[in-house]
Amino acid sequence: MTGLPLSGVTVVAMEQAVAVPFATRQLADLGARVIKIERPESGDFARGYDDKVRGLSSAFVWLNRGKESIELDIKSSAGKRALAALLERADVFLHNISPSAARRQGVDSQTLAAAYPNLICGSVSGYGSTGPLAEVKAYDLLIQGETGLMSLNGDEENFAKVGISVADIAAGMYTFSGVLAAIHHRSRTGEALPVDVSLFDSLTEWLSYPMYYTQYGGVPPRRMGTSHATIAPYGGFTTADGQRVLLAVQNDREWKRFCRDVLERSELSDNPRFNSHSSRVDHREELDSIVAERISKLDLATVEKRLESAEVAFARMNTIDQLHHHEQLRGRGRWVTTDSEVGPLNTLLPPWFPPGALPEFGRIPTLGEHTDEVLAWLGLSDASKRDESTLSPAPAAAPTK
Repeated sequence: MTGLPLSGVTVVAMEQAVAVPFATRQLADLGARVIKIERPESGDFARGYDDKVRGLSSAFVWLNRGKESIELDIKSSAGKRALAALLERADVFLHNISPSAARRQGVDSQTLAAAYPNLICGSVSGYGSTGPLAEVKAYDLLIQGETGLMSLNGDEENFAKVGISVADIAAGMYTFSGVLAAIHHRSRTGEALPVDVSLFDSLTEWLSYPMYYTQYGGVPPRRMGTSHATIAPYGGFTTADGQRVLLAVQNDREWKRFCRDVLERSELSDNPRFNSHSSRVDHREELDSIVAERISKLDLATVEKRLESAEVAFARMNTIDQLHHHEQLRGRGRWVTTDSEVGPLNTLLPPWFPPGALPEFGRIPTLGEHTDEVLAWLGLSDASKRDESTLSPAPAAAPTK
């Protein structure tokens, strides 16, 4: 192919942490030029989350390959002038500062749409720009609690949070897809639609299934660890050699094969306590006990062989330290080399990438690495400084990815 799908698209992002950086990294992966505005000296605070990747933050490495980093104080006269010049040339502008701060700084979608009618403006906030919680501070953990997600995780006694920033990731995904839709809409109609997304709305969408289940059923799903509130047998079982296997029997056809080929107890499939989806859920404790007792007599290799024969879905219960060694990542060629200030790093291909395109995603930027280059492209000198006198015309330079 001649180029990536978003080649020629310029994205300017006043971003930090996870949600917007997750969206813009995906845009960068698909060929967009992403100019990341960072605070002078401190930068995106995700740079300091940890130092596990040879001194770099694992979160920052994940979220920021292929971007250009510029240091810009947008509250200074020079910084405002540079931001305005960027917005004149951008196709998309995204931020994740609070709605009130965005209005004060004049970067909310309504204000920018009036000034730059061709600019796709967008933001990620905690609760959105309207409603009683619009100005409430929000982070991933807090949104997990506010939406009730934690009440679905853990065991019978304890709530548990999801171990990744699921609210941020959900919002980042909707921002990414929203921007793609807005770019397509603008190409057809000339109209630039805003893309304002909230963590709360995004995670609530993901929780619609259990929310409707509770709203119309009157009873919330039980917290069941690795089990499922509405499917049985489903979850983790320990084998004779101390391994854990996850299995999911989704329908009556699979249940019959599971009884015959795995448990070697065909009579269970016709037992009135277990012969339908609802009856298996109603008698879950007895059923799980039968399955656990049988699995505990077999080693993992035998269980896997029987499950394959029965065409019943299963998986190993791995730990996170096993993931980067996973044979599926190697077998599908998912690892690519990404340059950084500490040398080449292994990072993952996105879940979808255009066939035939070269996966050259660009380096992970140091703080302010591209400030001079971008400001020269804009015809400005170092606008990251507060002194207005630092602004002077400079020769235009061609943009680089």
